[in-house]
Amino acid sequence: MTEIKQLPTALKLYRAMSFAVGTMLLIFCVFIILRHGFGIGAKAEGVVAQIHGLLYMVYLATVLNVWLKLRPNGWKIVGMICAGFIPFLAFFVERSTVASLASLASSNNE
Repeated sequence: MTEIKQLPTALKLYRAMSFAVGTMLLIFCVFIILRHGFGIGAKAEGVVAQIHGLLYMVYLATVLNVWLKLRPNGWKIVGMICAGFIPFLAFFVERSTVASLASLASSNNE
């Protein structure tokens, strides 16, 4: 069973990493457009790509943490994983995931 004291921390970490990964992915997309469309920013694109990759690994650890504590269904986990590499999806999935898991946590608390 999930310990309710640990749940808010898991959701806060997931939420923070979701915003960080989503924002870095959008910055990465801008650099891809600059490099392939205008021929500038090749080195910066590489740096941003590496930062996004590192953040995505930490993000996956927070997804695993949420999964271990709450056991959401498989489609929610697939959505959470895909949110890190599909532009703009992180912001939508994060909002729906936190809302549904917070209600699940409050129902477990009662």
